[in-house]
Amino acid sequence: MTAPFSEDQTPDPFDGFDEPMTGELDLEERRALRRVAGLSTELEDITEVEYRSLRLERVVLVGVWTEGTAEEAENSLRELALLAETAGSQVLEGLIQRRQRPDPATYIGSGKAAELRDIVIATGADTVICDGELAPSQLRHLEETVRVKVIDRTALILDIFAQHAKSREGKAQVELAQLDYLLPRLRGWGGNLSRQVGGRAAGGVGIGGRGPGETKIELDRRRIRSRMAKLRRQIEEMAKSRETKRGERRRNAVPAVAIAGYTNAGKSSLLNRLTGAGVLVENALFATLDPTVRRTETPGGRAYTLADTVGFVRHLPHQLVEAFRSTLEEVTDAGLVLHVVDGSDPDPEAQIDAVREVFREIGADRVPEIIVINKADAADEMALARLRRREPNSIVVSARTGAGIAELRQMIEEQLPGLEAEVKVLLPYDRGDLVAQIHERGEVAEQEHLAEGTLLRARVPADLAGELAPFEALTPTS
Repeated sequence: MTAPFSEDQTPDPFDGFDEPMTGELDLEERRALRRVAGLSTELEDITEVEYRSLRLERVVLVGVWTEGTAEEAENSLRELALLAETAGSQVLEGLIQRRQRPDPATYIGSGKAAELRDIVIATGADTVICDGELAPSQLRHLEETVRVKVIDRTALILDIFAQHAKSREGKAQVELAQLDYLLPRLRGWGGNLSRQVGGRAAGGVGIGGRGPGETKIELDRRRIRSRMAKLRRQIEEMAKSRETKRGERRRNAVPAVAIAGYTNAGKSSLLNRLTGAGVLVENALFATLDPTVRRTETPGGRAYTLADTVGFVRHLPHQLVEAFRSTLEEVTDAGLVLHVVDGSDPDPEAQIDAVREVFREIGADRVPEIIVINKADAADEMALARLRRREPNSIVVSARTGAGIAELRQMIEEQLPGLEAEVKVLLPYDRGDLVAQIHERGEVAEQEHLAEGTLLRARVPADLAGELAPFEALTPTS
């Protein structure tokens, strides 16, 4: 797999300034605390504890290949390795098993689970990560066999999100997704699982058999549900603020463009290149969780907003899609989507399909999109040509070198929504406010200063065309 470019190669839009960019400060802060391999505090017997935080260190990866080609299965496992490394792990071994369907008991089957236990002992791993979402029973049975901590792909992604969330809204969304995942997987051992009852319900147990009527695990479930309800209310309140800002942009007729795509495809680098935003850029999966909205202009001078959004991934956990729905509305409400694809990835078509699957889930599949094939400087020419044939409305760029960026700006200008009317008007010099609106909200093709006023030919939104209608009659005949 070709390694994407690092943040050191990212162009600096504020070249010449001594002050570091916001993204550089964020990157320094994120790297200030890193996990150290080999300092594990894990218990040898995982049944000695009821709850275990994700302290990922030395891991073995396991995947079940049920459909597609062997190459696709290997790509999925490579992506899992990148996810594990992003979470702070050291990947020791990766295994793929061919099965028609995952084993309902242990995910990989009892025989393979025993083999996996031998590999865990031989490598000294303390965690097994499965490339899929495991049912609570599968998680428990596999853990009982391999005798180390077992997590699935969903828990791994949630852990990465928890590390990278920075804003109040992002932290609340991640916590909600984690609790939604944890609720059916709460576990206890020994007396914690026995239901204690009180009063006559003790059924003749007698003195000493009557308890509080609620076990610890049931109490935890109730507390989690209460916390989830509180988080949902908080996210709804924060979503109102986001909707207010979007409504203000709509009232001002400022078109919205969203940058979306697969994680680590270069979305933040593209935003920095187009707007000079200076947001964090890191060669890691899910480096961006908190959306950034910046205002910029087309080459013709028309203003629009550009929003950077959270990256998608194959089999994105449904808990995250639900929790981040208010954030993903930046894509749903956009007039145009820049769908960024990593052109250097071994399987970019699968990236496109995975992102479009999420688009369908959030109701953004009808929004016009431009496929932006990024990292052209590291991609194979044959792969780029294949993608261009598959996606006619596409463009090849490199956010690192700036190649193709000018053509992309022009493409955005041509496909921005909202310029329904073409007008030719003569505005008196005391109506400079209308001249300013045409320049800000439309595209000016011709402008000439005459004795009677300013003559303009431009494309403008329908509501502005209505305001300009009285001045069309003043247009001099040719």
